[in-house]
Amino acid sequence: QVQLVESGGGLVQAGGSLRLSCAASGRTFSTYNMGWFRQAPGKEREFLAAISRDGGRATYSESLQGRFTISRDNAKNMVYLQMNSLKPEDTAVYYCAADRSFVLRRVEGDYDYWGQGTQVTVSS
Repeated sequence: QVQLVESGGGLVQAGGSLRLSCAASGRTFSTYNMGWFRQAPGKEREFLAAISRDGGRATYSESLQGRFTISRDNAKNMVYLQMNSLKPEDTAVYYCAADRSFVLRRVEGDYDYWGQGTQVTVSS
């Protein structure tokens, strides 16, 4: 089992950058693929990015157009989401999640553990 806590959200102007962090508890962090999702008001939770156990593979939502980068540090039990060129439509609650499978997955229901989320607000 793993517990996840996101941080790094806040208010930023359009065009700015933020780096979200997700701290994982437990000694089994490196056995999970990790993902980032977001949920805007009135919308469904949306897949953003996922990274493999060893950090060697990553996959992204095509809608991001290369603006976001996922990374992890297994020695620190951390996963990150670097977000650049932020837009007002990026405003949402951002969640990290852990997946025990051996493939990178994009569906919310495939993930086993979730953090509580961190709010990102992008002003125009």
